[in-house]
Amino acid sequence: MIKTKRLLLRRVKKEDWKAIQRIWKDETVSPYAQYDNIKELDDLSVTNRIARWGREAEHYDHIFFAVCLQEEIIGYISSNRCDDAYEIGYCFHSKYHGQGYAKESVLGVIAYLRDIGASRLVAGTAMKNIPSIRLLNSVGFKQVGAEKVSFYKDSDGKDIYFDGGIFELQLGWKG
Repeated sequence: MIKTKRLLLRRVKKEDWKAIQRIWKDETVSPYAQYDNIKELDDLSVTNRIARWGREAEHYDHIFFAVCLQEEIIGYISSNRCDDAYEIGYCFHSKYHGQGYAKESVLGVIAYLRDIGASRLVAGTAMKNIPSIRLLNSVGFKQVGAEKVSFYKDSDGKDIYFDGGIFELQLGWKG
């Protein structure tokens, strides 16, 4: 569990599926939704996916945090071990955008990951997702690369690509 000035971050539980579903449904109307992976939004699919996330609560390879403002889940942060780093991702309900909650919670997760021994974090985002790039830069990430990314196909079944940025944060040694 991570406590920040205004938020509580805890491991996602299977019972959180409805709150995560609400966040994902809200995300579908965002102009940035086209730059994120496709999520099945029906009750069964969301229930199964969040149950998998909940089963990871005892492990450190895939860490899923529910970001709670009082009793309400307003977003989540994922941290997945890849090679010698953790890749982080995040999603917040639009009602809570622009209020510093994402930055506050990401800083809490960075401190947590440093405390469990992580020395490097990576993140990817669309170059057109300026709010996400601002967030990453504001917590110390630097762009270290670029890539072509595709989550969707056109009517002919061909990939639709967008420009993605690869960002990195070196945590160094704790202490």
